[in-house]
Amino acid sequence: MSDLLGARWFKSSRSQGGEACVEAAHLRDGRVGVRDSKDPTGPALIFEPGGWDAFVAAVRSGEFDPF
Repeated sequence: MSDLLGARWFKSSRSQGGEACVEAAHLRDGRVGVRDSKDPTGPALIFEPGGWDAFVAAVRSGEFDPF
């Protein structure tokens, strides 16, 4: 299990100031944590490095386009 204590969470540079968005953190064990910025003490998704890379590539390519 990844240790989220002490993780340095960040938002995308494209996030809009006060709007809710997701935060990510590069964890010490090489995995990536993702959480809801509105609920920072709530659950987090944990991605293996390859899974994170695939997720980011899919988002960038528009695979998750809600429209």
